[in-house]
Amino acid sequence: MKALLVALHYTSGCTHNWEEGETKIATLNLQKGIPRTKKTTWKKETKKNWPLYLLCLPAIVLVIIFSYAPMVGVVIAFQDYKPWLGMLHSNWIGLDNFARIFQYEESKQAIVNTLVIAVIKIVVGIVVPVIMAILLNEIRFMGLKRGIQTLVYLPHFLSWVTIAGIMIDILSLDGGINALLHRVFGMEPIYFLGDPAYFRATVIISDLWKNFGFSMIVYLATIVSIDPSYYEAAEIDGATRFQQTRFVTLPSMMPMIIVISTLALGGILDAGFDQIFNLYNPLVYSTGDIIDTYVYRSSLLSGQYGFGTAVGLFKSGISLILIVISYRIAYKVAGYKIF
Repeated sequence: MKALLVALHYTSGCTHNWEEGETKIATLNLQKGIPRTKKTTWKKETKKNWPLYLLCLPAIVLVIIFSYAPMVGVVIAFQDYKPWLGMLHSNWIGLDNFARIFQYEESKQAIVNTLVIAVIKIVVGIVVPVIMAILLNEIRFMGLKRGIQTLVYLPHFLSWVTIAGIMIDILSLDGGINALLHRVFGMEPIYFLGDPAYFRATVIISDLWKNFGFSMIVYLATIVSIDPSYYEAAEIDGATRFQQTRFVTLPSMMPMIIVISTLALGGILDAGFDQIFNLYNPLVYSTGDIIDTYVYRSSLLSGQYGFGTAVGLFKSGISLILIVISYRIAYKVAGYKIF
């Protein structure tokens, strides 16, 4: 949804700074003797649009109950938490749980796995949709174009539980992929979901297959918004289709690519819990265990609630910093801002 809002922002041609525009209009009005419009107070705004605020109220209540109220539990990260003692009576141990994050090999490996998987997902999740959007834009037969667009977009609506069930079947030792590899290349069966050497690649490719169709639509919207006169001028100058793509399409897409890439930095510690949880097993912990799955196992399964909370809080803190930095970069480089 965030990427779609960004696309709509750019495809509508709103690349100028609204705040600067409003300031200039206000200055011109003052020069012409037109008085400055009075700012609406909070009370007047609420009285005027109270039905809209009433519609937002259920969503606000849900966010408070399920997002903000549970944040009280972060105090567990600083305690030797025992369920039978509760948060009020468990021993306070300060930052000991955070120090243990860098003492356990499993936690350090989970951090490394998270970074590797997330970074590769971000890179291929930008490069492949851009290439596919450019190629799809070159198709002139609209029926074929819309058919391909629909086919690559459909996997986005499937849950990881469904996809994991399909993958477990087709990637098993006697599944369709191994049967095809043996028949065509004479290869021995590969346990894709049980071999650490293949698990990361399997995760990244399956994530790309599921999500690149949605990202491609964002870039297609950007391409459609490009002024056709640019292509006409390039064609008059004798530019080939490849040269038009290189010197017109890609530079016009660059602001959107920069925004999407920058905002993706905020999720660099999010390697996809749903996907990993439904695909991994103890055989691939060395290359497939990420921070989220490690928190799940260490807290809910092993009973180390304080340590698991500390790992989760550590991840959330780093993610918050990265999100703030990424939004500042997006604003400085591409002029993109939410508020």
